[in-house]
Amino acid sequence: MPDPPEPTAEPTPPPEAEAAPAAEVVEGGEEVGRLPLPRRNRGEVFGVASQLLGAARIRVICEDGSSRMGRITGKMKKKMWIREGDLLILRPWGFQEGKADILFRYSRTQSQYLARRNLLPASVNLFGTTETPAEGTPTSTPS
Repeated sequence: MPDPPEPTAEPTPPPEAEAAPAAEVVEGGEEVGRLPLPRRNRGEVFGVASQLLGAARIRVICEDGSSRMGRITGKMKKKMWIREGDLLILRPWGFQEGKADILFRYSRTQSQYLARRNLLPASVNLFGTTETPAEGTPTSTPS
């Protein structure tokens, strides 16, 4: 019996699912991790938690200026606590305009990193550092 022919080329792997856009986090010259960004093609947006309503519901101010009731999804309910002022990724519901699912919460450090990199829209950028003049720097006084 003749041996079956050996394949010369390796089979191509199946195309992977669309990966979330991410920003690299580098601190002290070493990579710490990757931050997920909203997937615009799926309708995801940034938002800031403004009021805790209870029962896994949060009032959120979105980057488009609208206020929505955010629902904490099941996998985040017990693992990640959300406070007022936290930066979030939301997916608004297509069938009910005033509601959205909360998909991810950024820590305070991650939010400040995104603000420094100018990755946040101005409407939700509450995390920028306020720069004060250094000591010894003359400040101008209006005459």
